[in-house]
Amino acid sequence: MKKSTKIVIAVLILIILIVIAIIVVKSIKSGGRNEEIGNENSNSLSITTAEDMGNLIDKLYVGLEDKLPNTLTSSELDISNPELIETYTGLENLEGIESIVVSEPMISSQAYSLILVKTDTNERADEIAKLMAENVNTSKWICVTAEKVYSTSSGNIAFLIMSSEEWAKPVYENFKKEAGKIGPEYEKAENI
Repeated sequence: MKKSTKIVIAVLILIILIVIAIIVVKSIKSGGRNEEIGNENSNSLSITTAEDMGNLIDKLYVGLEDKLPNTLTSSELDISNPELIETYTGLENLEGIESIVVSEPMISSQAYSLILVKTDTNERADEIAKLMAENVNTSKWICVTAEKVYSTSSGNIAFLIMSSEEWAKPVYENFKKEAGKIGPEYEKAENI
């Protein structure tokens, strides 16, 4: 083999080793996580803004458009209004809550509510998921009641959905797929 061919092969091997080293270092720095919002391969959700939360909700509805109420809209709640927050979430203590986005039908006589709460820590998200499951008012619409409540957390996001089983279960399953690693799961059924 010629000396120039050996040099080319050595340079190529060196470049490949450098690329592998960069990938390994990046993986170590990110804790081996995929940092995308909601990914089956990620350890947990990594959400930083209310817009990210809205985008996550949109992802949860993909493939379910014909099975869910067709008037669903998402909006960010004003977390400086404790009465409003309690009405939607059942939460009285807003400590550690950074933002809340809800998705509900424009026609309020349908029992459907999806709630995402962004917290300051993963541990607080676990606490919030449990508190919401225990305290949310499943009859807040007065004329209708949600028959099923599912709640959990992933990363710094607490998730709750309450509705009929046929609407709530597929959205909850989509959340678990998007979230990857989730915290404890809470489930409640109402006698209607």
